[in-house]
Amino acid sequence: MLRRLLERPRSLALLVGCQFAFVAYFSLGGFRNLTALFGRAAGPVFDYSRTHDVYANLSRLLPARPGSPDPARPLPFCPERSPFLVGPLTVTFSRVPTLEQIRAKNPAVQEGGRYQPPGCEPRSRTAVIVPHRNRESHLGHLLYYLHPFLQRQQLQYGIYVVHQAGNSTFNRAKLLNVGVKEALKDEEWDCLFLHDVDLIPENDHNLYVCDPWNPKHVSIAMNKFGYSLPYPQYFGGVSALTPDQYMKINGFPNEYWGWGGEDDDIATRVRLAGMKIARPPISIGHYKMVKHKSDKGNEENPHRFDLLIRTQRMWTQDGMNSLTYTLLAKQLRPLYTNLTVDIGTDPRAGRRAREGQRYRGANSLFREEMLRKPPRDAAAGWGDRALALSLSPRLPPATAQQPPAGNGTHGSAGAPAAPGITQRSPEAAGEGDGHPGTLPARGDNQSLPRGAP
Repeated sequence: MLRRLLERPRSLALLVGCQFAFVAYFSLGGFRNLTALFGRAAGPVFDYSRTHDVYANLSRLLPARPGSPDPARPLPFCPERSPFLVGPLTVTFSRVPTLEQIRAKNPAVQEGGRYQPPGCEPRSRTAVIVPHRNRESHLGHLLYYLHPFLQRQQLQYGIYVVHQAGNSTFNRAKLLNVGVKEALKDEEWDCLFLHDVDLIPENDHNLYVCDPWNPKHVSIAMNKFGYSLPYPQYFGGVSALTPDQYMKINGFPNEYWGWGGEDDDIATRVRLAGMKIARPPISIGHYKMVKHKSDKGNEENPHRFDLLIRTQRMWTQDGMNSLTYTLLAKQLRPLYTNLTVDIGTDPRAGRRAREGQRYRGANSLFREEMLRKPPRDAAAGWGDRALALSLSPRLPPATAQQPPAGNGTHGSAGAPAAPGITQRSPEAAGEGDGHPGTLPARGDNQSLPRGAP
């Protein structure tokens, strides 16, 4: 009977049509993207041609009468949706604000970049963790926009800037692990926001709270990608996990030195840990990236594909349970908590330079070959190339220039250099106990804009 059905043209056409629909459904990212394709976008609609100042309504959050609240009278819980939200925000990068200017506009922010709403009990305690090295201008923009953004959401929050000391290859993933570990020593945070320094949120309805069941990817609509999600499993830029979720995936991998790969690794870990990626509506998750050139010290990682292949068997061994570092300084600055850390060096640094040259040479030959081909063949070749690149499509690297000698990134005079050290944990050194003040430091971080104290 089945053979007879397949011999009928209508039945065969129906079967082929169902298969095509099934493939289209998953290639377009599921129901949400499929409905968006036909004009029925999920979530609220915002008019981004009419934006508001990021400091709108902030004065309404200040307490009517200064002084500490009466402990005998418990505060009511803050509303689930703050009444002070304004929606789309005006974000420009024409001028880098000084820290003095940012402090003056955020009088309620306490030392260490901490804030707690004065009139109600917050529903979420969020730690924002920012990996950083030599990005002073980007950090100035982020602090200027992020502090009022979070205050209007009536959250209790703290901002941690994790500064990689030395000149070795940048390791974003390992810095995030360090930031999470140090932040959890300070408080029992409900939510951990992992935030690139060059991404600015453009809509304060994008709440900086965690999804209780799944890790959340927040920066789903960046201007770099035309305010759309580049591919369904993309997890780069800004993401949020509860401490339990972070430990369940064993944190970020520690072996990704240079640009690319660690976010795709995390997306795989989420699946292997039995969870899914949650996202806000695309109309809310708008972010603007600070324009910058390629990093020096954060070149493309030629080993990222090899590392991604081993994720399935190594994710339980490479992460928070294998993290080693040395905390050089912990400082409670007026707008953020600064962590200066030595995370070691890339063990493949010598091979990386040689393999990177071969990798760039192969790319040059590929481009020359494509230019010699007729347009149709070239288009087909680029399709295969795009598929290969989609395995690691993280955001392009941001500006991080090699610091000049004596800029403070190496620590004080006589401090040991990063290469070849035997790392020690901050617990063994008696550092990082989370108490207020400045810990004894071997080095400092010059992450203040000029003119800042």
